[in-house]
Amino acid sequence: MLLSTLHTPRTLSRLSLTRHSHSYTSRASLTDQTPTLTTSPPPHSEILSTRQTLLSRHASAVDLALSRLARLRLTEPRLRAFLHLPDDDTLLSQARRLDALIAAGDDPGPLAGVLVGVKDNICTKDMPSTGGSRVLAGYRPPFDATAVKRVRELGAIVVGKTNMDEFGMGSTTEASAFQVTANPWDESRVPGGSSGGSAAAVSARQCVVSLGSDTGGSVRQPASFCGVVGLKPTYGRVSRFGLMAYASSLDTIGCFGSSVADTGILLHAIAGHDRFDATSSKQDVPDFQSQFVSVSSLESKPLKGLRVGLIRETIDKGVDAGVISAIRAAAMHFEELGCSVNEVSLPSFSLGLPAYYILAVSESSSNLSRYDGIRYGNQVYADELDSLYGGSRAEGFGSEVKMRILMGTYALSAGYYDAYYKRAQQVRTIIRNSFKEALSQNDILISPAAPSVAYKIGEKKNDPLAMYAGDIMTVNVNLAGLPALVLPCGFVEDGPAGLPVGLQMIGAAFNEGELLRVGHIFEQTLENCRFVPPIVADGDIAF
Repeated sequence: MLLSTLHTPRTLSRLSLTRHSHSYTSRASLTDQTPTLTTSPPPHSEILSTRQTLLSRHASAVDLALSRLARLRLTEPRLRAFLHLPDDDTLLSQARRLDALIAAGDDPGPLAGVLVGVKDNICTKDMPSTGGSRVLAGYRPPFDATAVKRVRELGAIVVGKTNMDEFGMGSTTEASAFQVTANPWDESRVPGGSSGGSAAAVSARQCVVSLGSDTGGSVRQPASFCGVVGLKPTYGRVSRFGLMAYASSLDTIGCFGSSVADTGILLHAIAGHDRFDATSSKQDVPDFQSQFVSVSSLESKPLKGLRVGLIRETIDKGVDAGVISAIRAAAMHFEELGCSVNEVSLPSFSLGLPAYYILAVSESSSNLSRYDGIRYGNQVYADELDSLYGGSRAEGFGSEVKMRILMGTYALSAGYYDAYYKRAQQVRTIIRNSFKEALSQNDILISPAAPSVAYKIGEKKNDPLAMYAGDIMTVNVNLAGLPALVLPCGFVEDGPAGLPVGLQMIGAAFNEGELLRVGHIFEQTLENCRFVPPIVADGDIAF
């Protein structure tokens, strides 16, 4: 059934920005060759704009860093997106090194001068990495996570560590042991979680892009709440080395950007096999930037022939009417671009949430056992070993983490393993097979990224079941190990300037390139939607 028969299309007017670009074709070319500047770059890319500005000598890396830092210092007391910010001299010294490379005629790297926020459960050797938990307060790893190491090698500057729900267990950042982050669109609302700090920082233009982690939607739901682009790659596309483990079979490092192009460029930088992570894939990393075509060169039906499946179960009861309206409007926009859009049913979709929470808490109860005050974590004084273990964990962990450890330990205990964990794994197989079948008949699947827009801080803090239910749109993708891209597609009238709604696009395994291609075209042709929050002053959006 074509969706255009159900609703009348919207009338929209396009926004356009002009950017400059370079081209590269492989990881080797990123570091071993000087990228070639082109005259027809993909638009909407702060990364490419930053590089062009530096290479053309219109501004220095120090100038760009100072501009971004000024905005960060101005907005951070209100948003509280970062848990740790190094002093300005440390950041500016990195910018000066980039300026010296450019002055000497050397290539500073494709991410030169790009300020990157890093979620606090991703290890950085020169900054604290606490996972949002008091049990790791003050911990400084002796190494960088592979993803962090790769962006630094390509010229990026890590601007700070972003706030998060403790060990990734939450959907609002309210479970952080240190502070609650505010949503840039309405500071009385949550930014989502658990990567809420990373999403809020990009939304408020405190940094250009950021890294997060996604175990059950922790990149995609905050992207929706904050009106930015969020990408969860295929499981194994990006190394997990240096990512603090929550649920190892589900954890994935993901990317945030203010555009599809920036998100894809960041993914290209961090993707690829890593000998330090046995689960990282040896699949070739394609040139994602080749997917970004300027709107001026597009045909009238640039997505003609693309088969899009709208998951019926995601636009049913329990989903806010405003969200459903925005998603249906997005589906009609796909039809305007030449796609065939049909509703598809995934009967196993509702099974994902209980299966996910059994598997995730079970794995977390095992992974977090290392934080005992002896092997890892801050230690409390005690006369007996058992008291030391118990005291260190009792004082170090927050209530949400404790609850999930208890649930996981119960699910794995003798007599309950078959009833819970084994059955959840069987459901996971069913979900994986249902996605495989749906994607054999459709090129991509679409759904809301969350059943609602951002809600008030404290609104669901005392109702964990309601908060868990908010993950219904995202957890199935993690169970299946598939890639998913979230980008803003519309607004619900609420708050001082409306609240953004995120569209989730799901693809086949290792098909991030197609998601980025489709998302980039959708983003360029979506009209009358300017996803810049009130906290960002007009005229201060780009460099």
